[in-house]
Amino acid sequence: MGAADVRDTRAGSAEVRGTGVRGTGARGTEGHAAPVRSLVVWVPDWPVVALTRDGESPPDPQEPIAVFDKGAVIACSPAARAEGVRRGQRRRDAQARCPQLIVAEADPVRDQRMFAPLIARLEEHAPGVQLVRPGLCAVHARGPARYYGGEAAAAIVLRDAMVDALPAPVLASAAGSMGDPAVPAFDTTDLTPDVRVGIADGPFSAEQAARVGTRREDPVRVVPAGEAAAFLAPLPVTALDDDVVDLFARLGIQTLGQVAEMDPQRLVERFGPRGARLHALAAGQDSRPVSPRTPPPELQREVAFEPPLELADQVAFGMRRTAEEFIAGLGAVDLVCTELRVVLIGDRGDHSDRVWLHPGTFDAPAVVDRVRWQLAEQPLVARGLRSAVARVRIEPEAVDAASHHVRALFGSGPEERVHHALSRVQAMLGHRGVLTPAIGGGRWLAERQVLVPWGDRSVTSARARPWPGSLPDPLPSTVFADPLPVAVVDAEGDMVAVDGRGELTAPPATLLSDDRSRRVETWAGPWPVFERGWDPTRARRAHRFQMVDAAQTAWLLVCEEGVWHVEGRYD
Repeated sequence: MGAADVRDTRAGSAEVRGTGVRGTGARGTEGHAAPVRSLVVWVPDWPVVALTRDGESPPDPQEPIAVFDKGAVIACSPAARAEGVRRGQRRRDAQARCPQLIVAEADPVRDQRMFAPLIARLEEHAPGVQLVRPGLCAVHARGPARYYGGEAAAAIVLRDAMVDALPAPVLASAAGSMGDPAVPAFDTTDLTPDVRVGIADGPFSAEQAARVGTRREDPVRVVPAGEAAAFLAPLPVTALDDDVVDLFARLGIQTLGQVAEMDPQRLVERFGPRGARLHALAAGQDSRPVSPRTPPPELQREVAFEPPLELADQVAFGMRRTAEEFIAGLGAVDLVCTELRVVLIGDRGDHSDRVWLHPGTFDAPAVVDRVRWQLAEQPLVARGLRSAVARVRIEPEAVDAASHHVRALFGSGPEERVHHALSRVQAMLGHRGVLTPAIGGGRWLAERQVLVPWGDRSVTSARARPWPGSLPDPLPSTVFADPLPVAVVDAEGDMVAVDGRGELTAPPATLLSDDRSRRVETWAGPWPVFERGWDPTRARRAHRFQMVDAAQTAWLLVCEEGVWHVEGRYD
């Protein structure tokens, strides 16, 4: 980027000529502190940028993409914008304008995680960065301007640093996918990320300077000192991004210049301190200071292997020192890791990403075990890692205060001994070498028995779903993993069945099994269970019964296509 890319907006330029704004001498602004020169770096539509650069198979950025929050568009790709999709549209309206629109839900965690490396890269060139929100950050302009030889030069350096830090998107095609492949719906020749920089008096004016720029002509916009009011005057009142904007529009106030010309006392009487704040913003008197963030400690660790390693034991051996440094780094800030993310990167760029849990807290041997299990648990191709391991990155997915996990004065008794014993056996046998039972979801009792590896969290979302036809409480205490085949006959010795109307052909009298014959005292049912009627290969029609024999033992039986079996026993 050369000097021609920088565009100064002065009071006498065409953008502000004839607006009738009186500069910084607007009424009611005398009581505000003088704005401080601020520099704002903005990445438009950051939720879409983060979406197209996260995960193993992100969507193509050349496709029409829209990110929704509470049913409204908060960000969209250039292809979607070319089809008429705009911020604030409802989902139905956006899909009506662009039927092939790729819909994604907002993910603040993803946006924050993807923007964190960019903030770190920016702090290498200009310390004291304030994160306004993912995709937008601010910094004092004075320090970088003095170091790099001017505000415009500092803006160019910070923009280039941000562009270099953005990961490259994964493209499905070079020409786009809408319409004629030879004629893309938007320009795809320049895939450089759209990053804009604005410098002005105060963060608000600097943000608006970044927003009014364009990607190619002037990605860097500098508003000279003292001319923020003249620059803001022609901008629409919606730039205030406040609920009062609708009221201003009903009153015929359409621009920030008209808001600045209003009597600030009237705004204070109507809206209180917020009214004075809005007037100061519109008049270019944003006195908010840039509040630099405190950089979080570097908790993640990464180790590179040269040459790349193919054996899991070799990778685990090379991870020992890094795992010890990882645990020591957490201990230095009085934290412990309860959830660990392990990222394996192959020498061809492929990778495997997984989050591991622990029944207590991770120590160095446990971290090494997770790396080895992730490599050896299943074939490499099935996990997305198709080449030798070139790098391994470990980072805490969830941390907790170390004070919450301090051992008791006299130990934790049997629980601690059980934990150490099971963890030791699991380390020898592998991740699924030690399993604990948990209750899951399903209509059949065998489906509800879930075996979870020691330390993993059981999946409770399936259990909470409604399961029409499932057995209500109380449940049988004994559930047979392999249903026991039996026969139910009537008083004449004929097999009992369920007809097409769901009624018994005869009252059950005897329950016959391989070992003995039981006389049926009482019974209840049938209760139908119909599953997957739309799928002929997986459809299932069965009926449940509860029967009590002469020994007062209660049984849960299932009749399916005339065949009986015991599903459980009430002990």
